[in-house]
Amino acid sequence: MIAPIISEKSMKQGSKGKFTFRVAGSLDKDAIRKIVEQEFKVNVISITTAWTKGRTRRSGPRRDEKILASFKKAVVTLKAGQEK
Repeated sequence: MIAPIISEKSMKQGSKGKFTFRVAGSLDKDAIRKIVEQEFKVNVISITTAWTKGRTRRSGPRRDEKILASFKKAVVTLKAGQEK
């Protein structure tokens, strides 16, 4: 588990018991489930994973292109009433 993903969409889903995390690419759903349940003391109902493709971003005075890396994200659904 690397970090939570904070976006408008993930914050809306958070109120419904779905939380989004950036995870290591080598983790499978079972490993993600164990980490979330141990770390946050909750019951996980389901996990959805997806790879987010890297993209280019221009920055600096010369507008150089920088390539952002691809990463894996996991949307974890918790048992009802366990949202914190």
